[in-house]
Amino acid sequence: MTVNNAVMAMAGVFIMGSLYLSGINFSEPNWLWLTFFVGFNLFQSAFTGFCPAAKIFKALGVKDKDCCS
Repeated sequence: MTVNNAVMAMAGVFIMGSLYLSGINFSEPNWLWLTFFVGFNLFQSAFTGFCPAAKIFKALGVKDKDCCS
C-alpha cells in the first residue's frame, strides 16, 4: 500500500464513519463537520500538495511509490 492509497482509505473510513454516526442519532448532526473537514483537506491538498495525513503515513514508514512503477 502506498501513501496515496493509505490517505484515500483513511479518508473513506472517516467519511463513512461520520455519516454513519450522524445517521444513528438524527438529533446529533455535528458528526457531519468531520465529513466537511476531511473533504476540505482533500480539496486543499489537490491544489497545495500539502497533506497532513500523508506526512503521518510517511513517518510511519508507508512507502511513497510502488516498486514497479
